[in-house]
Amino acid sequence: MILSKKFKNKNSLLIVPKYLIITGGVLSGLGKGIVSSSIAFLLKNQGFKICPIKFDGYLNVDAGTMNPYEHGEVFVLDDGTECDMDLGNYERFLNMNLRNYNNITGGKIFRLIIEKERRGEFLGKTVQMIPHVTNEIKRLIRETGKKENADMVVIEIGGTVGDIENSYFIEAMRQLALEEGKENCFFIHLTLIPALDVVGEQKTKPTQQSVKLLLEAGIQPDMIICRCRERLTEKTKEKISLFCNIDKNAVISDHDVSSIYEIPILLEEQGTVKRILEKFHLRYKGRKLGKLKELLKNLKNPKYEITIGIAGKYTTLHDSYVSIIEALNHCAMHLACKINIRWIETTEIEKGAISAQEALQGIDGLIVPGGFGARGTEGKIKCIEYVRKNKVPFLGLCLGLQLAVVEFARNVCGLNNANSTEINPKTKYPVIDMLPEQKKVKEKGGTMRLGSYPAILKKGSVVWQIYGKKRTISERHRHRFEVNPRYHKILQSKGLIFSGISPDRRLVEFIEIKDHPFFVATQAHPEFKSRIERPSPLFFHFVNACINQRNCKI
Repeated sequence: MILSKKFKNKNSLLIVPKYLIITGGVLSGLGKGIVSSSIAFLLKNQGFKICPIKFDGYLNVDAGTMNPYEHGEVFVLDDGTECDMDLGNYERFLNMNLRNYNNITGGKIFRLIIEKERRGEFLGKTVQMIPHVTNEIKRLIRETGKKENADMVVIEIGGTVGDIENSYFIEAMRQLALEEGKENCFFIHLTLIPALDVVGEQKTKPTQQSVKLLLEAGIQPDMIICRCRERLTEKTKEKISLFCNIDKNAVISDHDVSSIYEIPILLEEQGTVKRILEKFHLRYKGRKLGKLKELLKNLKNPKYEITIGIAGKYTTLHDSYVSIIEALNHCAMHLACKINIRWIETTEIEKGAISAQEALQGIDGLIVPGGFGARGTEGKIKCIEYVRKNKVPFLGLCLGLQLAVVEFARNVCGLNNANSTEINPKTKYPVIDMLPEQKKVKEKGGTMRLGSYPAILKKGSVVWQIYGKKRTISERHRHRFEVNPRYHKILQSKGLIFSGISPDRRLVEFIEIKDHPFFVATQAHPEFKSRIERPSPLFFHFVNACINQRNCKI
């Protein structure tokens, strides 16, 4: 297929969409999502319209009810979909908003199949994994590509080859290549190349065995990307080429770099996209990555250095806060600032093992992120009190806003032991509560406000200025509890500014206080919309306030 003069429409380059399929081998956690996002970024840079799809084998319908310790961060889309954290990578790299159909789980597939069977759509046939489940997977891929009018559909298959839970996805990809034509499908396999400390030699046997499993499934990879500590040696490439039946130039090194945003450059330098386009008979335009390189230069040669404390619940599992970390990285790239993160375990403050002052000593700013449950909340409240009184920049996200309201209610409004009913259902002053209409919803997840919601900003407020003096903005939400309308009046009368509210004026979206270098909290999760090219406005101004607070020049 060559570039066509006959377009599908003004936004499309190709008559027939191309399919790029990324599988993983040896073990999970190699960074398949980052590699997939990086390749999609490079293809977009070549002028193609990209549609990413992530397949997950687990039987949950979505990631909404999964513990962060099980699966890392739950990412939320504009339409309210709770999904795999790799969707966040796609949005950040591609600067695009995805939808429910971009993340397909085993649970979604089987629910669709069972619903069709119950409606009699299979006309009495015996419903089987093949062809019914695999046909459903292929249908969803084609429909998703069509909805996005994509030139290229980038498909990432979660898990590793050999897993039972993703075997039907891999079989569907084999069938897809057969039906669409091998010239329209490109298979990339990501594997691990370990180097034992005792020997020091890069070992290819795990990759050989992983590719063998893929071959047994009927798929010959067009490219093998090797995750390794050091750059692949020529000897290692030759060995993989020989034993995996693949051209040596299609063996790509994915070695350690200082930032995930260097990976597109790493892949581009090795001709990754050029080789993909050659198989598709498409012209490689050789477009430069100047903007990305400029931002990475800022990271490597910072003008400022700050330390930001994150007072969270899952501080031992940083994957729980991936979007916050990346939002800070985006700010660092644009502000030429090195950001050190200090993880603050607030349960230790709660137990009295350490004081808030000791825990926060030397930080330039504090973030209290979202979360659920009571553990560590009293420690977080003490941290918020400290930064409010000592004028340390503060950014509260979701639960961070709620606890900032609790702290203000207790220590400024005089509502002793005020609390959220999530933490203490019998509190005398429930300044944070679940609204009556939410309590009626019984299904798990249904009681939450999920997805993008608008907020009306208060003219002249800090938040209004941060968002470019816009009257209305929108951010993504994931929460059940709200600032109780019964306490709006007393909170405001004592100086808490409601700088953003819902259109019906019932819900508090943003708060701030006067005479503070930066004390802002939001009921939303602005980290979900931060991008490489366009950092979240709240994070950007928070980091800038941290820099200005102590004139943190290097």
